[in-house]
Amino acid sequence: MMNDLKKIEIKDFQTQSGISRDIILSYQIFGKEIDKAPVVLVNHALTGNSNVLGEGGWWNDLIGPGKCIDTDEFSILAFNIPGNGFGGDKELIENYKDFTARDIAEIFSKGLKHVELNELYAVIGGSVGGGLAWELAALGTISIKNLIPIAADWKSTDWVIANCMIQDSLLNNSSKPLFDARMHAMTLYRTPESFTNRFNRTYREKGMFNVESWLNHHGDKLTRRFKLSAYKMMNQVLRTVDITNDRGDFLEVASEIESNIHIITINSDLFFKPEENWQTYVDLSLKRDNVSIGEIKSIHGHDAFLIEFNQLSELLRPIFNENQDLISNPEKLTG
Repeated sequence: MMNDLKKIEIKDFQTQSGISRDIILSYQIFGKEIDKAPVVLVNHALTGNSNVLGEGGWWNDLIGPGKCIDTDEFSILAFNIPGNGFGGDKELIENYKDFTARDIAEIFSKGLKHVELNELYAVIGGSVGGGLAWELAALGTISIKNLIPIAADWKSTDWVIANCMIQDSLLNNSSKPLFDARMHAMTLYRTPESFTNRFNRTYREKGMFNVESWLNHHGDKLTRRFKLSAYKMMNQVLRTVDITNDRGDFLEVASEIESNIHIITINSDLFFKPEENWQTYVDLSLKRDNVSIGEIKSIHGHDAFLIEFNQLSELLRPIFNENQDLISNPEKLTG
């Protein structure tokens, strides 16, 4: 299993805002070599990275030998969003407002060209990673068989933009920017019901509720492991997802995406609302027959895609079992 961090230098990358600069794109490969098996591109979430499995892997419950996305059958490719800092301080980007989600998708596209890939079995991502999956599919530069956005949307809604603005203000004005921004974010990623279920107004110590201690923990944890410029960059990418910008309306743009589209939503998500995803599904299903939607049932809100692995695996298994079916029955490849 290959998982060492590799790097690509992209010279003179031109952003949507007209800025030109060199980019370092780092990535990891897991499972089979990319020329030996169907390739699944995994896009990480806001505070994630390319380390999707193994020691410290953030999707170990979903990806691995014998798991839903089986590394004995697939090659797993994961890029780091440039500026997330996982590849070292040299990759950090201070001028974060020069970039959009579409820029990141363009950079990923160049990375795929560098590793000589022109087709992917699937592109999957949660939260902002799902938005980047939409953006990459809309570029149309690579053949994607299965597009799988999870707890995500093809656009940053007014609600997402508003909360990203609050995050940006905290990151630029607070005396403890990462700490305060992360505390605010955690209240968006969970639900009141999730908090009650976990804490139920219990105390950590006299004068401090357990919920307050938990928020302090997450603020401290992110401050220790994340750079300020990295968090600003991730928040900017989250704020700027929009596959329709300068292209036309949603159905016009989505009709050009040839992928099978499998939307995974969460019934209690307060950030990427399920109603938005269901509306996307209804609109698309009137135009095409290769779109589906699955819903995770959970009290935990947006973070359920990192918690409810049994449900997520059940929703995804038919997509990834199809590949095993073709390996076992190669006559299906010829009709």
